[in-house]
Amino acid sequence: MKKIIAIVTAFFASISIAFAAVNVNTATKEELKSLNGIGEVKAQAIIDYRTKNGPFKSMADLDKVPGIGEGILKKVEKDVSMSGKTVVTTPAAAKAEAKVDVKADAKVDAKAASAAAAKTDAKSDMKKDAAVAKKDEKVVAADAKKADSKEMTPAEKKAAKAAEKKARAAAIKQEKADKVAKAEEEKKAKADKAKADKESKADKAKADKPAKKDDAKKDDTPKK
Repeated sequence: MKKIIAIVTAFFASISIAFAAVNVNTATKEELKSLNGIGEVKAQAIIDYRTKNGPFKSMADLDKVPGIGEGILKKVEKDVSMSGKTVVTTPAAAKAEAKVDVKADAKVDAKAASAAAAKTDAKSDMKKDAAVAKKDEKVVAADAKKADSKEMTPAEKKAAKAAEKKARAAAIKQEKADKVAKAEEEKKAKADKAKADKESKADKAKADKPAKKDDAKKDDTPKK
């Protein structure tokens, strides 16, 4: 008897799910609106979220949708599925469910819409400011270039170009001269070092010569 009752209970539970299941991954806006506490804005928010982030995998994912909180989740969890075909109740029943807590839903929807609009306006203003700043920068650069062009006559431009060329040639010439001077300085330093080493050796040899003579004289002295 208990087994029969369990089977019957499961059967009616499955019928209930079949006739009141809304697949949040495939449902249209109207089908989503049939859920308790889901209005125009929340239905669109669900569609926008799944379009951007992919299909919902759990109720936790649904909780991430702007405007969907714990209260709404409790209202719709028995009528929501993540797979399968969407089957909603009759239009009359859907309307009756949609009217539940309609004032609170309208306030939340208005708040979410206002926040979204403010965020969009802020981004739009930032883009406009950046565009204006970039445009102003280009205008200033163009004006500066134009002013420089107007202030210099063709003769002045030619003279400036010649002076720039002359300065560049002088810089190259100076660089070469510096290299030659450095090479000569290194050569002279090397020669001086060699000369100093040679003189040092000569002085040492000269200093050692008398000592050798004294040693030779000591050797030649007759022994008594």
